[in-house]
Amino acid sequence: MHHNQRTLLKQASCSGIGVHSGKKVNLTIKPAPANYGIKFVRTDLPASPEIPALFNMVVDTSLATVIGLEGVIVSTIEHLMACLAGYSIENALIELDNYEMPILDGSSAVYAKMIQEAGIQELPDPRYFFIVKKPIELKEGDKSVVAHPSSSRKITCTIDFPHPLIQKQTLSIELTDETFAQEISTARTFGFLHEIEYLKRYGLARGASLDTGVAIDGEKVLNKEGLRFADEFVRHKLLDSIGDFSLLGMPILGHIITNKSGHAFNHAFLQTFFDQKDSWETRPLKDFSGVDDPSSKLLAI
Repeated sequence: MHHNQRTLLKQASCSGIGVHSGKKVNLTIKPAPANYGIKFVRTDLPASPEIPALFNMVVDTSLATVIGLEGVIVSTIEHLMACLAGYSIENALIELDNYEMPILDGSSAVYAKMIQEAGIQELPDPRYFFIVKKPIELKEGDKSVVAHPSSSRKITCTIDFPHPLIQKQTLSIELTDETFAQEISTARTFGFLHEIEYLKRYGLARGASLDTGVAIDGEKVLNKEGLRFADEFVRHKLLDSIGDFSLLGMPILGHIITNKSGHAFNHAFLQTFFDQKDSWETRPLKDFSGVDDPSSKLLAI
């Protein structure tokens, strides 16, 4: 587990189209100093307004996670946020010249490659964590998100779609650079053809194609290459969750278990989490192996 804050060694860029807007966008991730956080800057607008990537900036979660400030928005940030969180990068300046992030291949693979090629810079300042001391839960019908005390960063995700290709899938990982890169970063977003067609009819999903995610029609995957993992669907939901939970602004030391959750419910959980101030504390992890470290007394779930 990384004890110090991190940023990129040098800047990295890519271009693509927004999945909902169909608009072209150029994106650059730049290094930033310690305690800067992650901020998105719209270079196409006068005065280049910036928006911090924090949950209280979220203005919409209906189709993607959208942040906004004073009428300026940045849409569909979850795949990049997941990648930054997956590599424990909490300081970065992200410049883009349109309102929607590029969808690329529907996963975080391109962002992961950009980060690996740019390199990661360790900063002298310690990382602060939200350390879960007692369970925090949000439940509504069969949807739930709960955070348990744990001595590692763990996430378990369950989805259940009444569809023969998906059905019930569960995946549990310990979040490290390696597990994110190998198990999660390449899992693509997915959609049902009839839903995509419906969205397109209403001027949405303009950028959606077989190059931007997995399309399901009836009982088959339309993408010629097929799935990247047998359980690619739950892996992508886990990717989305990592991105959504990163909007707390600090990593959670705990075990998060999600069931049938999506962007809106993940966001509601963040508010619940933040409000339950007696259930967590924030501090750096100075010595993780030390007996005096209170986190060593935490129950590993």
